[in-house]
Amino acid sequence: MFDFLDGYDVLGAFWMTVKLTALSAVGSLIWGTLLAAMRVSPVPLMRGFGTAYVNIVRNIPLTVIILFCSAGLADVFGVTLGAEDFKIQGFRLAVLGLVAYTSAFVCEALRSGINTVPLGQAEAARAIGLNFSQTLRLVVLPQAFRSVIGPLANVLIALTKNTTVAAAIGVAEAAYLMKTMIENEAQTLLIGAVFAFGFVVLTLPTGLILGWLGKRLAVKR
Repeated sequence: MFDFLDGYDVLGAFWMTVKLTALSAVGSLIWGTLLAAMRVSPVPLMRGFGTAYVNIVRNIPLTVIILFCSAGLADVFGVTLGAEDFKIQGFRLAVLGLVAYTSAFVCEALRSGINTVPLGQAEAARAIGLNFSQTLRLVVLPQAFRSVIGPLANVLIALTKNTTVAAAIGVAEAAYLMKTMIENEAQTLLIGAVFAFGFVVLTLPTGLILGWLGKRLAVKR
């Protein structure tokens, strides 16, 4: 029944999806945290940049961002991110585009968590001599992260599914292989079912584990 899978590296394609997701998740968490810090910063210029970035990037389709990274940065400006091989270059540019896009959503999730931290705690931190960055790093962000594990899990699940857009620039992840198989085989429904099941296997445990973790680590008010 599944003889049509012979000759196709389905596991390799999903492994590429996992690598895209993992690297993009780490990059998005770092850049999204910096953006969230900018959005609550007392410096107007930093607040303005963070606000403008989030509002602009969230309203641009991910496909446009990925294509800009490939056609714009690589082809026009010659940005290759240190890769000479076309496949490696496409992978790195796809990660860059996914980070640029997903970090805007990470930022907003974290900002909502920051808003749940009582203002008195930040004032108490400043009263004992902590500056803004120390207050944010030692007092506010640890509580904010604990309160937004659930929303961040949703962002991670969305990121996993958004990796399919990388197929637009030739990254050989799951959606790219699925497109190739549909073009070559006559088992369209079975192919779709196989890849749908694969994404369920990737995303369902993530949601369940992070949901449980969010309940365990939730800040009791």
